[in-house]
Amino acid sequence: MAPTTKLEAINTMLSAIGEAPVTQLNSGLVEADIAETILESVNREVQGQGFHFNRELNVTFNPDSNNNIVLPADILRADTTQNTSNPDLIQRGLKMYNRVTSTYNITQAVTLDLVVLLNFEDIPEVAKRYITIRAARIFLDRVVGSATLHGFNQEDETRALLELRDMEAEGQDFSIFNNYDTYSIIDRVASQRIRT
Repeated sequence: MAPTTKLEAINTMLSAIGEAPVTQLNSGLVEADIAETILESVNREVQGQGFHFNRELNVTFNPDSNNNIVLPADILRADTTQNTSNPDLIQRGLKMYNRVTSTYNITQAVTLDLVVLLNFEDIPEVAKRYITIRAARIFLDRVVGSATLHGFNQEDETRALLELRDMEAEGQDFSIFNNYDTYSIIDRVASQRIRT
């Protein structure tokens, strides 16, 4: 089976309100345009949470000629890495801001962890499914407003979110050692053995 396209996601949303599918994006059908806008908004919202598939770690940025760190337009979140001597920077719009000096003036290269907005076609199928179902529920609520249909779609959305979280957990390769409480106990026991 081929991966879900943006057009298929929009047609899924249209089917939720009983509309016939469209054959192309920008078809001129008002409902299809609304569906596409909602799909793009939900895609941005969900990816903004940051998942294994749209995170980039330890990306170095150099200041531009104005001593600003300017981020590409597809960056949803940026933060300085934990293991560097970077200044205390936060993202404001598409620039990094130094909270210590209260300025955008940054004179050294910085290393950032990023959450990147990917095209709908480039995200994993599990994420596409969740985004499509969530967008369809929002679309249905805005266009039709049926409480009965909302409950049905809410169950689908919850199931799809659980699948997305399962995929995320598998991709992160977590173990009990990723938990600080567990690590501190193991570290304490190891330290006691070294002393004895």
